Amino acid sequence: MAHGKPIVGGGPKKVLYTLQTVGRMGVGKAAKALTSKNACKACAYGMGGQRGGMTNELGEFPSVCNKSVQAQSSDVRAAIPEPIFEHSIAELGELTGREMEKLGRLGTPIFKAAGAERFEPVGWDFAIAHAAAQLKVTQPQRSFFYSSGRSSNEAGFIFQLLARAYGTNNVNNCSYYCHQATSEGLKTTIGSGTSSVELEDLTGCDLIFVIGANPSSNHPRFIHMLKNCRERGGQVIVINPAKEPGLVKFAVPKSPSSMLKGGSEIASDYLQPRIGSDIALMKGIAKAVIAAGLEARDFIADHASGYEAFRADLDALAWDEIVAACGIAQARIEEIAQRYGQAQNAVFAWGMGMTHHVHGVENVEAIANLATLRGMVGKRFAGLLPLRGHSNVQGIGTIGVKPVLAKDVLGKMEAAFGMRFPSQQGMDTMACLKAAERGEIDAAVIMGGNLWGATPDTDFASRAMGSIGFKLFLTTTLNMGHVHGLGDGEVLILPVTARDEEWQPTTQESMFNYVRLSDGGIKRLENVRPESHILCDIAVRLLPDSAIDFKAFAQHSKVREAIAAIVPGLEQLADIDVAKKEFHIKHRVMHVPEFGTADGRAHFVVTPLPVLEPGKLLLATVRSEGQFNTIIYEDNDSYRDGAGRDAVFLNGADMAAFGVSAGQVVTLASDVGRMSAVVKEFDLPRGSAMAYYPEANVLVGTAVDPRSKTPAFKSVPVWIEA
Repeated sequence: MAHGKPIVGGGPKKVLYTLQTVGRMGVGKAAKALTSKNACKACAYGMGGQRGGMTNELGEFPSVCNKSVQAQSSDVRAAIPEPIFEHSIAELGELTGREMEKLGRLGTPIFKAAGAERFEPVGWDFAIAHAAAQLKVTQPQRSFFYSSGRSSNEAGFIFQLLARAYGTNNVNNCSYYCHQATSEGLKTTIGSGTSSVELEDLTGCDLIFVIGANPSSNHPRFIHMLKNCRERGGQVIVINPAKEPGLVKFAVPKSPSSMLKGGSEIASDYLQPRIGSDIALMKGIAKAVIAAGLEARDFIADHASGYEAFRADLDALAWDEIVAACGIAQARIEEIAQRYGQAQNAVFAWGMGMTHHVHGVENVEAIANLATLRGMVGKRFAGLLPLRGHSNVQGIGTIGVKPVLAKDVLGKMEAAFGMRFPSQQGMDTMACLKAAERGEIDAAVIMGGNLWGATPDTDFASRAMGSIGFKLFLTTTLNMGHVHGLGDGEVLILPVTARDEEWQPTTQESMFNYVRLSDGGIKRLENVRPESHILCDIAVRLLPDSAIDFKAFAQHSKVREAIAAIVPGLEQLADIDVAKKEFHIKHRVMHVPEFGTADGRAHFVVTPLPVLEPGKLLLATVRSEGQFNTIIYEDNDSYRDGAGRDAVFLNGADMAAFGVSAGQVVTLASDVGRMSAVVKEFDLPRGSAMAYYPEANVLVGTAVDPRSKTPAFKSVPVWIEA
């Protein structure tokens, strides 16, 4: 921040906020929720399961954070009073995201008839029968199925199985809007699309890169590992255009010494490249490592391929071009290269600041190149760590909620059920919505999340979603996506159990490839049902002659047996509810230099510098401390000087050049749309700007990375209108 007392992440205020949230929940309800043997439903960093609700994969207690408490506070709310539905959908649409979240849990199925202006509470018999009937009269290829990363592995497997048995591969999860670029970039370089490290590896590294991520807000428990790295003499190098206060200094609540001294130093170095210029910086670091003779020559010779082309590309790249692109001096880049060159064990962690670009896959490949250059993948205490958001987004992808299944998985699935599934490639999320806008989608089944709110170009999202004649939502709470983009068609919204309310145990996968078992069993609301039961009930009516016994799949143990037989690496899932033995998925954590590529070697990939428009103000959409994905818990951001949801953050020199001042209301414009925004000064490079997601989605276009199909939420050309 430009003025005032420096902001420190965490600290007593966060402890008090958490206590206040627990107080609103009720101490008894909060204790029951937080201590039960269920995986946290917030971020994929993970805690909970059979070791206890506030225990992580290392057995550390208490492992809890503000995000997990906020998530639980939503689950314990009472049901939305039915008189609320006497209000029109237009009136409900006037509520803010935070106000929607505060309404409470959805406690009964609700239905909007074609052309109707209100939701009507309906019974379960009508809801299941009507959902099946509407899907039955829809051509499968004119439908799509979309899941968030909150659902269980069991519900996700049934979800994709139902879609394919119905006749479509238009099956997606929310990773296409977040970390799909990671999956694609890691497959080309190390042959596996997930983290190469386990949580324990963070306890033995002496350098952690944090790139394009703000874990102080989005993965608070990761901050504890960063603090520990610093305290044992290691380094934390943050690469982020924004100087986030919580990454500079953070008072870790579980550490008395950190709290007493007013916070721990987190970043030992902080580099602020221009938005969208990270590849130039990564190539600069690699160029400097090689110039200093610090590359791992034996590792490269024995375990890598493509090095000659990679080095030739760096040799041809001038330092002037690197510096001009990223805005960081050659001497600073060489200093970081020296620090990296001296490290024994380095972990590279990154977030959506890397993936939310039309060159997102190349960003990830550039990170993997840098790790491979010094042999920092395929060994203990070192490797690649994508910081994933939703608690089971990785698991949902693992068990097949995606438009293309691996050939071996598809073959096993067909053999297991004695039937053929659709062979044509399914559409990704954006392609499904583009098809909907063209009038080519008649039905959508949306399990969790807020697809409307998560989609770039809000006008486009409303047109696309509104063009779908029948929309079926499964959700714990109402959100903005349930009252916007509905169009004139039918909408059916079904209330589902939260994770700790499941009638049977479920499983989830953390970002460290660790599968947890959640007991479920808490009862709060009378009229909510598990997603798996709802899907099976619909499937029995929709596909009465199917070779798949969907009725049997209402038993989660049967689902896990099927997953274990079909999905490689999940064999231990078959008896996890009996053995109570949680596990790492096989062949993902890389402690030896054996890679999943065709030749078993790590691959260097040449990554071209993106072409960025000179002189343009580039916008990155970001989350606040008081939100989780599209869920808004607090309207003001305590880590960014109390900024509201309508803030636009600018460099002070840019503010002077534009003739605007702090607190001024301006119109922020792009080729797609406009938004009214309040100017806030922030420590950003010249030519960079930030605004909050999803509000700033009105400015974001629908262009996607051609390889991952991920929209570019983080490099949007914008300007300020007079």
